[in-house]
Amino acid sequence: IDLFKKPEEVIDGYIHGTRKKYIDVLQYFAISLTLAGIQVFLMTTFFRDALDFDSEFLNTIAEAPGNENNPFLNSDFESTSKYQGLIYIVMVPFSAIGSWIVYYFLGDKRYNFTEHLVLNLYYSAQIIIITAILSILFLIFGLNYLIVSTIITIPTFIYFWYVLKRLFKEGFWETTAKFILVMLVYIFAFILMMLIVGLIIGMVIYLNK
Repeated sequence: IDLFKKPEEVIDGYIHGTRKKYIDVLQYFAISLTLAGIQVFLMTTFFRDALDFDSEFLNTIAEAPGNENNPFLNSDFESTSKYQGLIYIVMVPFSAIGSWIVYYFLGDKRYNFTEHLVLNLYYSAQIIIITAILSILFLIFGLNYLIVSTIITIPTFIYFWYVLKRLFKEGFWETTAKFILVMLVYIFAFILMMLIVGLIIGMVIYLNK
């Protein structure tokens, strides 16, 4: 609740040594991953119909030029969900890189990279927990998972903006500008990592031929 009401007290307090008032950041993140796992189990067991995306829409994409060999078109939620926890874990360092680089190079050096990692761990854990709970609640009412995901995604970005504003105590426009920059750095770093991994995999495949 305090991560919604006063996130700066939870995050900044933990960074500066408060360990008893709130749950440890790694424990909180572990709880969120556990809840996400429960969400996946319930969705793939009891809400399979909600995971059926519009087949006509997917066929249109598949028939588009250049998509003949796209491996992602044949993937589904159930086959990729087993990697969900790993995806969440990998995303945290990249979001931390984004926030740390932007604030550091714009002159706000009050938090080092590790402390930005704490910020992003608390934020990620919070949205994973809320997303898991809301997904199950919405799916009980028969909503499609694609719709649910779209509805939930926008508030998570707004919440990240809110956390940055409360933690760094800056104005609306300054926070908005830095938020956009953080997102751009995060996307760039993630794409760069994917390109490097793809290049390494390609070289390994080529050398093994």
